[in-house]
Amino acid sequence: MRSATITRKTAETDITVTVTLDGTGQYDNRTGVGFFDHMLDQLARHALIDMKVRAEGDLHIDDHHTVEDVGIAIGQALAQAMGDKRGIRRYGACHLPMDDAQIRAALDLSGRSYLIWNVDFPTAKIGSFDTELVREFFQAFSAHGGITLHMDKLHGFNSHHIAEAAFKAVAHALRDALEIDPRKVGAIPSTKGTL
Repeated sequence: MRSATITRKTAETDITVTVTLDGTGQYDNRTGVGFFDHMLDQLARHALIDMKVRAEGDLHIDDHHTVEDVGIAIGQALAQAMGDKRGIRRYGACHLPMDDAQIRAALDLSGRSYLIWNVDFPTAKIGSFDTELVREFFQAFSAHGGITLHMDKLHGFNSHHIAEAAFKAVAHALRDALEIDPRKVGAIPSTKGTL
């Protein structure tokens, strides 16, 4: 079973993340940030990754440290659970529509982190959640997961729909990339022989 648990404790946050890559999309996420929990639930459910997140952060300041550090911990857990990445498809992409919004996500589980972010939001907040934190999450997630991630908003005027489509698009791309390729079971998906 490809799974991992990461604990990250700083002066700003105390986080434990458990992921099981070959799951069914079960989730139990509690960060103290309601909208963010909703997005993490979408990530788990649509990637078919079982995920449990417990986070206590300095929410009396704002949500920034909690969201960023959860991104770091999930990225680290994902990288650890993948191991040497033997047999995975490695690449995934998704064009995901959600009402007015359409997001394109493409990723490579290359071990080389890189984020291209062409997603803008028409509002600064979704409820009390700062929309700029969506990018902060994916920056931390890609950097610590060793993921090349390209994100583009093709359409959208509702900030909630744009954010949710982004998380779901990444989830579907991740699901494809993490799948074991039946034609290459046991092989590293690179001519280098390592990822």
